[in-house]
Amino acid sequence: MRCVSWLLLGTCLLVLGPAVQGAPGQCPSPCHCHGDLQHVICDNVGLKKIPQVSEVTRLLNLQRNNLGSILTGAFGESKGLISLHMQHCHLREIGSQAFKGLKKLIYLYLSNNDINSIKPGAFEDLTELTYLYLDGNQISDLAKGIFSPMINLFILQLNDNKLRELRPGTFAGATDLRWLHMSGNELTTLHPGSLDDVENLAILHLERNKLSTYPIVAMSKLRVVEELTLGKNPMRTIPDFAFQSFGRYMENLYLDNMGLEKVSLWFY
Repeated sequence: MRCVSWLLLGTCLLVLGPAVQGAPGQCPSPCHCHGDLQHVICDNVGLKKIPQVSEVTRLLNLQRNNLGSILTGAFGESKGLISLHMQHCHLREIGSQAFKGLKKLIYLYLSNNDINSIKPGAFEDLTELTYLYLDGNQISDLAKGIFSPMINLFILQLNDNKLRELRPGTFAGATDLRWLHMSGNELTTLHPGSLDDVENLAILHLERNKLSTYPIVAMSKLRVVEELTLGKNPMRTIPDFAFQSFGRYMENLYLDNMGLEKVSLWFY
């Protein structure tokens, strides 16, 4: 199987191999299924709970249903999933071990819900997950190590939530993370050490937060940032050598609508 992703559009096209013959299970009502249950489409069909799908299912689309929460073992029979879409599902909580068994999952879309609680162990078993979309929720706090199972995580979308601070250990284990989007939150500080586990970030978006000072210590371990957005934060100054650790790689820097009074652009 080969999977091709258009990153900027947040969409995924799965190019599947031959269909599994004699696959067990039936298409859950009132969903639509294609490719001998490999694609199960339940978009806006009035579901109130997560349906059980066959182990041969690769893509499950549950968008625009009223699901409320993801409980432990909800996908126990869906171990073959590669792409899971749960946008606009009125989700409020992700329970512990909510995705247990999904060891092949690569794409997880949880955008535009009401998620305010992610229980410890929620992402257990997601060792192959590469793209995680949590934007447009109500998340105010991230537990230490919450992303630690995701050793292959590449893109993390956390923009437009309620995050107030970033603490050390938040990204422990997610050492391959390259794109981190946290714009549109309520961040007032990035604590020293909070980005130490993701020193290979290439894209970091922090615009539309409440950062009054540039978090120079927290940023000092970053090595290869190519794009940094800080616009619409209430900073008045950018200190000397703010970008020293990664300035040689910087291609795009956004400082718009900040009311800056002093800018020192020593890149390295």
